[in-house]
Parts: sequence; structure tokens; C-alpha cells
Amino acid sequence: MNESNGEKNPGLSAARPAGQDRQHVDMMRAADEARRGISASLSASAYQTAAAVPQPEARDYRPIRGSRTGRLGCLGGLMYAVFVISISVILACVAWMFACDVLALNKEEASAAVYLPKEIFTMKEQEVKDADGKVTGTRQVESADMDYVAAALKDAGIIEYKALFKAFARVSHADTKLDPGTYVLTTEMDYRALVKNMQVGTASMVVTRLTFPEGMTMDQIFRRLEEENVCSAEALYKAAADFNYNFRFLENAPTGDAKRLEGFIFPNTYEFYQGEQASSVINKFLTALHSRITADMWSWVESRGTTFRDAVIVASMIEKEAANDDERALIASVIYNRLAAGMTLGLDATILYEFQDYDGGVNLPDSIRNYDSPYNTRLYAGLTPTPICNPGMASITAALRPESTRYYYYALDAETGTHRFFTNSSEFEAFVATQVYE
Repeated sequence: MNESNGEKNPGLSAARPAGQDRQHVDMMRAADEARRGISASLSASAYQTAAAVPQPEARDYRPIRGSRTGRLGCLGGLMYAVFVISISVILACVAWMFACDVLALNKEEASAAVYLPKEIFTMKEQEVKDADGKVTGTRQVESADMDYVAAALKDAGIIEYKALFKAFARVSHADTKLDPGTYVLTTEMDYRALVKNMQVGTASMVVTRLTFPEGMTMDQIFRRLEEENVCSAEALYKAAADFNYNFRFLENAPTGDAKRLEGFIFPNTYEFYQGEQASSVINKFLTALHSRITADMWSWVESRGTTFRDAVIVASMIEKEAANDDERALIASVIYNRLAAGMTLGLDATILYEFQDYDGGVNLPDSIRNYDSPYNTRLYAGLTPTPICNPGMASITAALRPESTRYYYYALDAETGTHRFFTNSSEFEAFVATQVYE
């Protein structure tokens, strides 16, 4: 503008003709419409492009609920953990209970006697191995019935679990390590100690102290041992007949007959294990006799020209007949005097050997007095086949060292309970006639 000259500037349009202005306006409108078309086209294209791109779902703004699967997974894991822990605790408790029984832990103190009878033992074949573990052969051994043993221990309160003890026995071969007998066992013993203590010679074996007086027969002694649960009479008779005992006084007593030991079962007080082996029991009696036979006694046997066995036969008669020790050597003299004279001994005690249950009076009934037997010294002269009882050392000594007399008879004085001795039959019969015997 040139305002300083006071004149207005008409602009460009003022300078153009009217036709040009209209053309100019039309051109401006066309350009504007073109711009709008392009803008609309771009908008449509953008809309189409946006529509083609996947759009996220419209979000629901309601409260979010937890997943059921997630919750169940956590609960299942927890339950599994509890299950595993519970099983572990149960197994641990069972293992502890078994360990307490096997190892004798936490048990209340108690003891009991357990009896293993001979009948539960049987023979079985066992392999024999050398130092390298190689089998070199077999042998026969006694095997215990472990069902019986386990039940006996359970019943006695020594163990709790029979099956567990039997399993231990199978692994340790305990059946071949046990012996018959009665044992005092305690709950403080573990399984290994129980097996070890159920063997002969252990401190757990029950000891029975028995006294056998002079004059008992072998049968009476064997029956007593059976009654006291030391050993069965059958086993004792078998051992007496068949076992080979190495003693000088049995040199002329071959095996095969149990009566070969009659007279040698020495009367004394003994201690036996309950269930002890029969041969061991008998050996105690024989050893006791052997220990009391002196060198002088063997000299007396030789000087008399007899045998120790015959001396014991005479001693057994003395034992049954003598009323006291003072009579023994005198009765021995009567026996030897009658034998030397070829007379029958006429001793009722020898007849009663075949009637050991007789409990009548002095006067025997004819059925017994006349009984035909080699032990009837009224019928047969000489000594009896075996001793008629088991004598003590006083009678054995009297048989080896008799008094030197001329007595051939003796009779019981009913008033004093002792014997009177006579040199002839008339004096003897006259005295007997004055006596009243029950």
C-alpha cells in the first residue's frame, strides 16, 4: 500500500478484468473440491485398511473369576504330598516296630521259660563247604520246626512278630542251631541272642537239680528224669543200649541191651538241663561212678578173681538187703559163702526186680515167690544176669571188701528192724519162727 500518498491500493483483482475473476474463482473451487476428494479418498482407504487389521475384542469390564483348573491343580498337588508323607510315616512306624522286635529295643522287661521238645526236631541234609565256599559233601543235622519255635516265643511274650522271626531264621539258618531243652529267655534279647541262647550249655538253659537215692533201679531213674522234663525215658533207654561209653567198668558190657548199664547209674545229686541229650544225661551218672573208683578197688577186684561187674551185682543185692552200713560187709560175706558152697542165694529182693511195682509185705505171695525167672534166686543158683538196682559206694566197697565169716543165713529182726546172722539153717529157722512179719 502507498498510504503515505493518501491513495488506496486496489489489489490485483482490481487490476483484472471481470471475466478473469470469474475464471479464477472457478479454478479455486475446483482445486478445493479436488482437495476434498483426495481427503475423502484417503479417509476411506484408511478406514478400509483399519478394518482389514484384526482388532481386539471389546473388553468386558465385569469382575474376573479365578480358573477352576488352577485351583484343582494346587489341591491335587497338596493331596499327593499329604499322601506321600502319610505313607512314609506309616512305613517308618512299621519299620521301627520291626526293628524294636528284631533288636529288642524299647521293650518292657520280662522273662519266660520256653520249652523246645525233642519231637520238633527232625533230621535234614546240609551241605558241607570248604574254606573257599565250595560244596564238598553233605551231612545230616537236626532241624527245629521254626513254626513251633516262633509260636512258643510269641506265646511267652518274648517276641511280637512270628513271621518276622521266621524270616530271620531262614536267613540265619537258625533251625540247625537250636537244641532241645527248656530255656529262660528275656525280652532284652534280640533275635540273634535268642537263637544263641537256645543251645545246650548256655546260661539260659533251665537247670534241674535232682537227687537219686541208693537202691533205685534204672527204670525208676529214667522215669524220674522223664517226669522232670530232663529227657524222655525212651531216649534214655535207646542211649543206654546203643551209645558207646568209654569206661573201663563197661568193658564186658556190649551194646545192644539197655540193661548193660543197670547198676552203673550211680546214685547221687545231679544238675541237668531240661531237654538235655540222653547220652549226656547217662554220661553224668557213669562219670560220677568212674571218679569214685580208686586204684585200690581195681586191686581188690583182681585179688578176688572176679570182675567189677560181678562186684556191682553183689553190691546191688547188699543195697536192697542191708538195714544199715554195719550190716553191709556181713551180708556180703553171706552171699559169697553161699555162692562158694553152691547154694541158692534165696533173696526175695532179686525176685522183686521183676515186680518193681510190688508194695506188699515181707512175705511174698506164692505167685511171685515161685515166678520162673533168672532173677529168682530161690530157684536158680549163682548171681543174677544184671544188678538189681544201682548201689552206692558203701555197698560197692562192702562187695569188694566183705567180712570174713561163716555165716550162711540172716533174717530180719522185726522188733529192731535189723538183721540177725546165723551159721546154720536150724538156728535160722528157729529165729524166724519167733518173728511176726507183716
